[in-house]
Amino acid sequence: MPYSDSDEQTGSQVSVAGTPTAPAAVKILIAGGFGVGKTTMVGAVSEIPPLHTEERLTVAGLGVDDLDGVAEKTTTTVALDFGRITVDAQLVLYLFGTPGQERFWFMWNDLVHGALGAVVLADTRRLESSFASIDFFESRGVPFVVGVNCFHGLRDRTVDEVRDALDLAPDVPVVMGDLRERLDSRDLLVALVNRLMAGLPPTAIGG
Repeated sequence: MPYSDSDEQTGSQVSVAGTPTAPAAVKILIAGGFGVGKTTMVGAVSEIPPLHTEERLTVAGLGVDDLDGVAEKTTTTVALDFGRITVDAQLVLYLFGTPGQERFWFMWNDLVHGALGAVVLADTRRLESSFASIDFFESRGVPFVVGVNCFHGLRDRTVDEVRDALDLAPDVPVVMGDLRERLDSRDLLVALVNRLMAGLPPTAIGG
């Protein structure tokens, strides 16, 4: 999937003048509630060592950060996570994981600038933690998909049950998987890219 020496032999994207052109760069946000797996997903799928801004949870966060359902969590993202994945010679995705705690939501307004789409992660143990992310992207007209992080392979809800619980529009894809696995995280990004492509006019797709 990432660029390799063989691409120089076959040629990537070439302009009319015969000189290589840079691949299209697409900014994607990875959002969701506290402890839902945003940092895990970026780390699993990024082709470069991901940038993390994690700090250890301390007693100062007691009564502020809701640890219900994630009592084992010991660190939290305080700014963003960043990673990159090359889809092909024409497309590179830049991934920005948002902080999940309410006290850091003000950063979302800056992170969303230039984003073409988003992934909203959900945990079936506390689906209500995803409502804020869904409302955020819906209100700004940013296309998104929902990824259900099946911790330890647990699938206690069906796709239809998740869709109904989150009151999702019929055209919003819901993908289930263990986001610690690179292929599952990749499939979630592919679902988003397909949705973005479906929303483009034919001339923008090369028709």
